[in-house]
Amino acid sequence: MSYESSLIPIIRKFNRFYTKVLGLLDKHLLASDFSLSEARVLYEIGNTERCTAKLLIEQLRIDAGYLSRILKHFEKLGLTYRVQSDEDARSSFLFLSPAGEETLAKMDALSNEQIRKMIIELPEQSQRSIARSMSIIERELSNNNERNISIRTKLKPGDIGLLIHMHGWIYARKCGYNHVFEAYVCKTFYDMLLTYSAEKDRFWIAEVDGEIVGSIAMISHSDEKAQLRWFMLHPEFRGMGLGKKLLQESLHYCRERGFRSVFLETTEDQKTAISMYTRAGFRKVAEQENNDWGVHHIEQTYELHLQEASLQPADSAVEVN
Repeated sequence: MSYESSLIPIIRKFNRFYTKVLGLLDKHLLASDFSLSEARVLYEIGNTERCTAKLLIEQLRIDAGYLSRILKHFEKLGLTYRVQSDEDARSSFLFLSPAGEETLAKMDALSNEQIRKMIIELPEQSQRSIARSMSIIERELSNNNERNISIRTKLKPGDIGLLIHMHGWIYARKCGYNHVFEAYVCKTFYDMLLTYSAEKDRFWIAEVDGEIVGSIAMISHSDEKAQLRWFMLHPEFRGMGLGKKLLQESLHYCRERGFRSVFLETTEDQKTAISMYTRAGFRKVAEQENNDWGVHHIEQTYELHLQEASLQPADSAVEVN
């Protein structure tokens, strides 16, 4: 059995479960006078600009004859009306009447209440997990590669633990680093947190659907010097310009704060990273051998003098210890 075939029973089981939970097989949706298809058509008319029957057929993948019967039923009830297009006499735009808007508002309220009752007894973390999972399902099945990426600068409880976790599995897979490396990462965060201050240190946390997918930080060492740390992206979010944006924002912050120089520590096997940093103006100032992480590598230190450099980072997304 192929991997895809093994997933089919799982997906079908979920479909049966969710259909039952929402009562989608009931003749009338939400104890109303409308079927699921009728409710969807009503919703789309009320929420789609320049809505036409052709557009509804494309969006809902509904049979043209069935849609025609639904629209005639709505017009008979006084819920919708048509306005002939000035551009095409064969086409009409569909609108909700005041009675249609009132009906849709009631349907929305009933739907909201149904969902509220479904999740109200669940812990907040479970509620967020459900919403996040549904967003992922929608995105993956809609062939929409656009992802709503947000960047915040305020640290939240649990952020550091998640960043340590990401460092561990990403570097193990990419570079073969062992548990000693993860211990090293833990210590760097521990040392930082003992003196961390939002007034002199700054994190940029990139999130998608509430999950961390990238980070970068600037840690102050003095009024004139800062260290770039923990620059990392989830492999699925590289090549999208997110790494470039994080680096730009962090160096812009350094210039605004008046830092005269920034340094970072990396390893010689981070070829793409090193190329990006050198294009941004960083120059290697030191290196030393290290065999502590399960593989032989060379640690390198790079420094950027801000008053001399211009910001021209590459579009690649990479990691820094």
